[in-house]
Amino acid sequence: MIEVTPARFEELVDEAIDLIPDEFLRRLGNVAILVADRNPDTPTLLGLYEGVPLPERVVDFPTPPDVIHIYREALAEICASEAELVEQTRVTLLHEVGHFFGLDEEDLHRLGYG
Repeated sequence: MIEVTPARFEELVDEAIDLIPDEFLRRLGNVAILVADRNPDTPTLLGLYEGVPLPERVVDFPTPPDVIHIYREALAEICASEAELVEQTRVTLLHEVGHFFGLDEEDLHRLGYG
């Protein structure tokens, strides 16, 4: 387990967001990325996508904004160094972004984001 302040973790999440290619980042305009300590229902969960994946959307049916949650304490708990935390934060963020684009767990595992 590594100790990481909320402010430092926010920086790591921002750095991970900066690594998302522009063609994908443009599509995330209506997606909020929020950081919390833990998921209240599943404390070991690293991240969570809430919303309607792009392939399932109906053009003329409005949807509320999508949300990606990234959980600081859960991620810090499984990492032994800041370098590992940086990588796991990146992988977790991309995993949840993948769900936004309609990828399922099998797809994400195959791509190395699971």
